[in-house]
Amino acid sequence: MVHRIAFWSFFGLAVRFWQVGIEMRPFFNRSSLWAYPFYAAGGASFGYWLQGVDDRQTATLQERKAFLLEKRARKAQRDAEAAQA
Repeated sequence: MVHRIAFWSFFGLAVRFWQVGIEMRPFFNRSSLWAYPFYAAGGASFGYWLQGVDDRQTATLQERKAFLLEKRARKAQRDAEAAQA
């Protein structure tokens, strides 16, 4: 989880560097240093949200998989009983 948040935090910083580069301004200008933590925090919050989405989707998929495997086992049991009769 931490690696995803760190990745998105660095991605936010990269976006800030890209923005400043497009504007052809110095990367570390004293008057604009305050923006870097905000871009990093924005990226980190997006990464945290994305991790939650991934966790919820994985849990839903695991529940669905268990349900389908149980359903398949019940059908196999019914088919075996029907073949014996």
